[in-house]
Amino acid sequence: MKFLLFVEGHTEKRVLADLLKRWLDPRLPSPVGIKVVNFKGISHYSGKIQKTVELNLSGKRGPDTIAAIGLVDLYGMSSYPKNTRSAKERYAWVKEHFERRVNHPRFRQHVAVHETEAWLLAEPGILPQRVKNALPGKHSRPEIVNFDEPPAKLLARLYREKLGKGYKKVIDGVNLFQSLSPELAYEKCPAFQALLDDMLDLARKAAG
Repeated sequence: MKFLLFVEGHTEKRVLADLLKRWLDPRLPSPVGIKVVNFKGISHYSGKIQKTVELNLSGKRGPDTIAAIGLVDLYGMSSYPKNTRSAKERYAWVKEHFERRVNHPRFRQHVAVHETEAWLLAEPGILPQRVKNALPGKHSRPEIVNFDEPPAKLLARLYREKLGKGYKKVIDGVNLFQSLSPELAYEKCPAFQALLDDMLDLARKAAG
């Protein structure tokens, strides 16, 4: 049995199956599969998610799939309704918007607040020492690193200022995610916790 995980970036495709399985598998009677599909951007995700879910959860491939999970960055959405200003309101809107659009009982929409890089801030010890020392105090609550300077931009600035080089998601980001403790990210990031709790519940029900 496996999950399908639909994401919108190259880094997520490379690192998330390993990260999520390191948390999920010890809590399950047998390891779970996770197939990650990259939509290469939120516009492509938005336009194709409904049909892609339908295709993958029907026919011969459907029965061995526990659920299809969508994951997008809160920061990456180009527009929100005017009455959704807080992160909490926007999270709820994104989740409801895509789950209503897809309208499939085995689809769940989740959101990284404000980006998946927020999870890296949950474990400052994996960062280069000079970057770690320069983190603002709010890194202790990674998901409040917000729209003004979201986590990836914060890391890019600190890498440039403290190390004299750019932060490369597909190199630096991948290495950091491979070192990240999912338990620490779970403790500090409520949206990440919601994703893992949902997947664990679905996997346990599928296992009977």
